[in-house]
Amino acid sequence: MNILITGVTSGFGLAIAKRLAKDNHTIIGTGRRADKLSEIKNELGENFIPLCFDISDLTATKSAIESLDNGILTNIDVLINNAGLALGLESADKADINDWEQMINTNVLGLVNITNLILPYMTANNSGLIINIGSTAGNYPYFGANVYGATKAFVKQFSLNLRADLIGKRVRVTNIEPGLCGGTEFSNVRFKGDDEKANKTYEKVDYIRPTDIADMVHYVINLPPHININRLEVMPVAQTFNGLTVVKDL
Repeated sequence: MNILITGVTSGFGLAIAKRLAKDNHTIIGTGRRADKLSEIKNELGENFIPLCFDISDLTATKSAIESLDNGILTNIDVLINNAGLALGLESADKADINDWEQMINTNVLGLVNITNLILPYMTANNSGLIINIGSTAGNYPYFGANVYGATKAFVKQFSLNLRADLIGKRVRVTNIEPGLCGGTEFSNVRFKGDDEKANKTYEKVDYIRPTDIADMVHYVINLPPHININRLEVMPVAQTFNGLTVVKDL
């Protein structure tokens, strides 16, 4: 299969690429860091096609995607929209507007940019699978997740609406919604390089690993084509719903 994965240079994207490469699929991996893409190319070999660009830039995205060999471009079997980030954990009244804009540009605009480019080929072929990497933050609010959570709620609703639009087409859509996951750059990016703060997030927690998500992606891809998993929400056992918070004497 031809599989396009965005945000492949670390975390979920990298783990997914490595897992799927074991099955000899052709992996088209996108990212902004040319050096990281080169490292992945050296590891995975000729079945890995690197595309270096910023997914929030529609012109750059279109140019990169259209640079693919036409035989691959018109036959993308699986699109995995993984690229995304969280920035900051301040309350909304103290948040940096630049952080908000970057999350929206990447998590929302980046996802719709590439989906809009690839989906017409899938519908023309009457075959395909879109896997969006959402988050439990799109389902449940928590302190400081203001815009990040809102972008992931968009991913969830966009996924469901794609399913509604694709009625009568053999194109499937799945939103995978992980909870607390360590072993990625997610918190290091969120806390802007404060590794100590990032590490404390996962201290004494048996968290989800990127390889766990990669295994789930592998499972979804290999389901019979008549089955569609709409949403797959997953948390580590150590994480659960926190209930409604009540502040006394407010």
